Amino acid sequence: MELQFTNPWLPGDAHVLDALAQSEITELRLLYDSSNYVFLADLSHPEYGEGLGVYKPVAGEAALSDFPYGTLHRREVAARELSTLLGWDIIPPVVERDGPRGIGSMQLFIDHDPDDHYFNLRGDEAYRDQFVRIAVFDLIANNADRKGGHLLLGPQQRIWGIDNALCFHRIDKLRTVVWDFADTEVPATLLADIDRVQSCIASEDEGSAAFRGLLHPAEVAALLKRADAMRSHPVLPEMYPWRCAPWPLV
Repeated sequence: MELQFTNPWLPGDAHVLDALAQSEITELRLLYDSSNYVFLADLSHPEYGEGLGVYKPVAGEAALSDFPYGTLHRREVAARELSTLLGWDIIPPVVERDGPRGIGSMQLFIDHDPDDHYFNLRGDEAYRDQFVRIAVFDLIANNADRKGGHLLLGPQQRIWGIDNALCFHRIDKLRTVVWDFADTEVPATLLADIDRVQSCIASEDEGSAAFRGLLHPAEVAALLKRADAMRSHPVLPEMYPWRCAPWPLV
């Protein structure tokens, strides 16, 4: 029987980042079926009480040939920072912190039913706008690993994107299962958000400092070029014939 967990901490809680960063980690449970070591963490904070996080230590990363070793946890945080800058709030709160297995990322655990993933939700018109927004985000962030199981249906019918470690490479590496919305025109509201954030990053505005500090300057420059491409041709692309989907698909 699959264990079910409920997290009393919610993404919109004002204290959630402090709670993730400062709580004592009281227990770790290894989450299987992952290419890296990932743990469900029981967290305890003297002011905010008990909560749940997903802990990914650098020491548990599998070495990759294309992404620099030791950077994956920071890419998780960068994805959240970009989502926040855009005002889209589609990546769960996550921080960089130390833990029992060393430095890594700690992301808020989102209550969900594992069966409510992309492939079981994509035909429901109620989620179309959310999936389009995620597809736009992944295109700009250059997500190389958007599996169906990385899109969770959380409380209040919100779709959340998790496992964003393989983002922001300077070379185009988009690999995703979200191709059902190919040829969809990107809504003007999303383009306006992209334009605003692009200007903020390009001008090295203080508001984008946290995001820029998590990536190599060449990766930030590549993101700005992808934003330019999106603005000049605001249509979601079709599948291409070379490794455009991750494996496994879920």
